[in-house]
Amino acid sequence: MNDRVVRDDGAPSGGSTANLFILAPNNSGSTFLARALAQSSGALSLPREGQHVPGFHGPSTRGTGTRLLWAADPGAIALFRDPTAFDWIRTQRAWLFHAEAASPDASILVVASPPFVLYADQLRAHFPDAKFLIMVRNPYAVVEGICRRADPGPIPPGEDRRVVAARHVITAMRYQRDNVAALGDRSTCFTYEAMCDTPGAIEHAIAALIPALGDVTLDQRIKVKSLYDEPLRNMNADQIARLSRDDITAINSVFASDHELLESFGYRLIEA
Repeated sequence: MNDRVVRDDGAPSGGSTANLFILAPNNSGSTFLARALAQSSGALSLPREGQHVPGFHGPSTRGTGTRLLWAADPGAIALFRDPTAFDWIRTQRAWLFHAEAASPDASILVVASPPFVLYADQLRAHFPDAKFLIMVRNPYAVVEGICRRADPGPIPPGEDRRVVAARHVITAMRYQRDNVAALGDRSTCFTYEAMCDTPGAIEHAIAALIPALGDVTLDQRIKVKSLYDEPLRNMNADQIARLSRDDITAINSVFASDHELLESFGYRLIEA
């Protein structure tokens, strides 16, 4: 817990704190990014995803039971998109209560949660000082990562896990495209691949958007979810190589009709 006193309206007293929200679908590298940012002298960080911090007042993937497939469920999307389902003043108080900082001068509260992708408009409205980092990753690698998990979330009877995961990913990317357009100069957009392959350029882009995080270092070793503990590297090739021809055919049954969306982020369909 930090030592700042929080006012009734959710703002801190004795110091000015601004918000930085990471908008990235699950399995896209946001945990690594958030933990790297947490080491900046300008950052206040949370011990877990913003939606899972005690005191968060709104729907979560745990509460909806959607786990890694929240964007494949129209009912869950409707709930996440409902402004009346959230209490942002109480949530901000909880975030600041649980936040930790590497420096007493930290002034940027960094918050990440994959479903933020669905309701960035609410975050923009309720946190007028907020900035946003928008990140996407090769969708085939994301689908592979989701499907490899023992329990990625509810699969409707008779549906193919790969198809449901692909539907989740493509829906999240549609929202990301809208977020890029809506957030404008309050945000910077980059890919997981760019973060891994050219970390210095992404560090520069982050510092240009939020100067207080100018000392961020991405090219380092960070433990992620007890699954990885190694230096930053692009894992796409490893993950995509695990997909069989049948897997790619199933995934493309969703992606093929949205190839222009993929191309807008620099990705292309993989032939089976």
